[in-house]
Amino acid sequence: MSNSVSKARTALTGRGVLRVSALAIACSFALTGCLGSSSSDSEVVSTPNPPTPPPGPPYPPVQSDYEFPAVTSYASGEVSAEIRRTDYGVPYITSDSLEGIAYGTAFAFAEDNICILADQIVRFNSQRSAYFGPDAVPGSGDSGNVINDFTYKALGIRDLAEENIGNLSTQSQALLQGYAAGYNQYLSETGVDNIAQPCAGGAWMRPITGVDMLTYALGVALLPGAANFLQPLFIAAPPGEDFAPTPMGATGYASNFSASSVSMPDVNPSELGSNGWALGSEMTASGQGMLLANPHFPHVGNQRFWRFGIEIPGELKVVGGSLAGMPGIVNIGYNEDIAWTHTFSTAERFIVYQLELDESDSTGLTYLVDGKQHQIEPETYQIQVATGPDSSIMLEKTFYHSSFGPLMTIPGAFEWGMDLVGTTSAFALHDANLPNWDIFDHWLGLNLASDIDEVESLFAKYSGLIFNNAMVVDKDGDAFFTDGSSVPDLRPEALETIRTSLPLLAIRGQAPFTLVPGNSEIFRPLGKVPNERAPRLRRNDFVQNSNNSFWLTNPDAPIITNDEFDFLLFGPVNDQQTLRSRMAQKKLMESNSITLLELEETLLSNRAYLGEELLPQLISACTAQGTTPVEVGESSVNVAQACAALAMWDGRMNKDSVGALVFREFAEKFSRNPTWAVPYNFKQPLTTPSGLGSDAAALRLLAQAVQTIEAAGFSVLDPLGDVQFVERSLPNGVASGNRLPWGGANNIEGGFNVFRSQGADDGTLLPRHRYPSLPGTQLSEEGYHITSGSSWMFVMEFTEEGPVGRGLLTYSQSSDIRSPHFLDQTELYSDMPQLAPIWFHREDIEANTISVRNVGSEE
Repeated sequence: MSNSVSKARTALTGRGVLRVSALAIACSFALTGCLGSSSSDSEVVSTPNPPTPPPGPPYPPVQSDYEFPAVTSYASGEVSAEIRRTDYGVPYITSDSLEGIAYGTAFAFAEDNICILADQIVRFNSQRSAYFGPDAVPGSGDSGNVINDFTYKALGIRDLAEENIGNLSTQSQALLQGYAAGYNQYLSETGVDNIAQPCAGGAWMRPITGVDMLTYALGVALLPGAANFLQPLFIAAPPGEDFAPTPMGATGYASNFSASSVSMPDVNPSELGSNGWALGSEMTASGQGMLLANPHFPHVGNQRFWRFGIEIPGELKVVGGSLAGMPGIVNIGYNEDIAWTHTFSTAERFIVYQLELDESDSTGLTYLVDGKQHQIEPETYQIQVATGPDSSIMLEKTFYHSSFGPLMTIPGAFEWGMDLVGTTSAFALHDANLPNWDIFDHWLGLNLASDIDEVESLFAKYSGLIFNNAMVVDKDGDAFFTDGSSVPDLRPEALETIRTSLPLLAIRGQAPFTLVPGNSEIFRPLGKVPNERAPRLRRNDFVQNSNNSFWLTNPDAPIITNDEFDFLLFGPVNDQQTLRSRMAQKKLMESNSITLLELEETLLSNRAYLGEELLPQLISACTAQGTTPVEVGESSVNVAQACAALAMWDGRMNKDSVGALVFREFAEKFSRNPTWAVPYNFKQPLTTPSGLGSDAAALRLLAQAVQTIEAAGFSVLDPLGDVQFVERSLPNGVASGNRLPWGGANNIEGGFNVFRSQGADDGTLLPRHRYPSLPGTQLSEEGYHITSGSSWMFVMEFTEEGPVGRGLLTYSQSSDIRSPHFLDQTELYSDMPQLAPIWFHREDIEANTISVRNVGSEE
């Protein structure tokens, strides 16, 4: 062990974090109950002279020779753009500068989805309470809007935007300026009263600025991290202090919110996921690059994709899709030379620091770093809160900040002043994306890149992908994978401590984050991990990801930690793969000399890995059971009809698939109580676990599936399309009644083309209807109401004539119910899962044009 690692471990031991009793370790595993109590038999070894951290960062600075290709940022005069819409309302924006591209993109996006972006501008500017009152659910007393507004204000994203917008690159400033101007032009021309419901006439519908857009972008960067800790940050207060905000002068604010309602955050509450394949020259029939993009994102709310194309003649030409508010550049798409997609990464974008409180300070506002006192700084913020149509009050609240990040509290687990394994502690959140200034330049670089060499150089300079893996392929068939997430850059000593400390390992195994000591400068982050030390792989056959870690990007070349690269915070290795990842790898192993048609069929096949693995054994078991009831608790269930349905199942989760419903519910139960015949073996990660381990256990799960289906009011013989559907909300949030039958699989049965119900929160305050699921299932009494899953999905290949692609935005281009493009792509998919041509070449765009509009600042 190196001397520096030994020092780090000694520092931890000196604070009672490493050497602990069995009871303390058990408490660490529990995270509740005894975790918050002092352990009298903990062995605490004092360290009178804490180690001094080594001078300077332990890694050499990252060098990158990347420079942006020549691209015009600002328009020479009045900004203008052409918006040419093709079939399904997909807009292609042409202009002579990035500013003009952003202008036209914003105008077209506002035509389709202005309410979504306007809602998010209010959200991240801490103005929800001012316009909508204190509660996310009006009148509930939940204080949801107050929590949102105070916490984002305390995170400082608006202040950061105001102070730093002038320091961004000229490209980023042009995009932000142009986008704000285009949005405002649409709002001015259309009039607030004439825009889409439900935001028509809203006082919150106002012109925006580039600072608003940068604030929004900084807020989006927090979605995989600090955004999930709003409540723990809101309730953090020193022992004995009240966290609740106080009215300034007038009264009128009542809240039912209690700290006891705050639980461990879910770091991926929307279950964001994706599949991505970059196929190189050795895998494709043409010998050129191909790409499969299949992001699984919400169909409603603030994370909807939007399709478009952009062109600055002679400088930039890209088609694809982006999340709401991306100012004129494409998140997932392709140009003439490269194609790229993303998946949600397993990397840790944030960590929680355990601060060692100075017990001589009874206020709990002093912590020790290498034995030196540091102050927790209180800062008071104010927000305006509407109390009626024409009345409001000001609320005031104090938040607390340390040099490691803002303070947070999770009741029963990580509380300010608790004794955690021998240390009186407070806890601070460090989010590597607070702030992230690289977002626009990084994605613009992808839009402009010409080959994989340039892509690698781009990633060496920027870390703007927030939470994404990237899979990129160029026209020559070079394929590249990297985890481009923003990950805290910890010293080797700190990583070794996390890896070897039993209490820290215990907490890391139970909490959705890594706990890091804050008692020495050794543990302070150095910034973000540069991409040269992130997982990466370049191949000529394929790179892929379906949300497992980087490890098996390509099974022929596993990516593992070694003496040079430590990927601890990027995700696990040797871990059991999800069924969806195994389905993806199985599809790839079955493939050779792939054509574009085959790639589309692969994407849409709706196969289910678990069915292919277990169905014959399950049918054999239930056939042998016959009409003899299966005992489930105090109930007796006849599974004969369900068995007959499984015998009819075609192994697909298609609309007309009888037996798919039964297998879905069996898979749901199996996911909670798996009974495999062969356990997982990390040396055989693509084929284990396998086999049905217990016929009796499987029959009980099948019987429970029958109970669930019948409790929801369905028959085991119902085809999936009679149960699984898409139904939009009317602008007032009431169900439209127009239900479209839907084919598609789910993660639990090992589907690839995945759909599900997103749940209650979609990140906006826009009204929508929901059907509550029955306990232990995604099934409601109405069926499977699809609101999330495959979204902007496409396949493409490079040819001698240029790129050719087929794609679909499953929930359609516009969220405005008045638009002819509110449901058209959705109806296409419902009728028969299929993709449609993506127009790239100018002649194809013109041949399929349905409208043309020129917009400019002179209008």
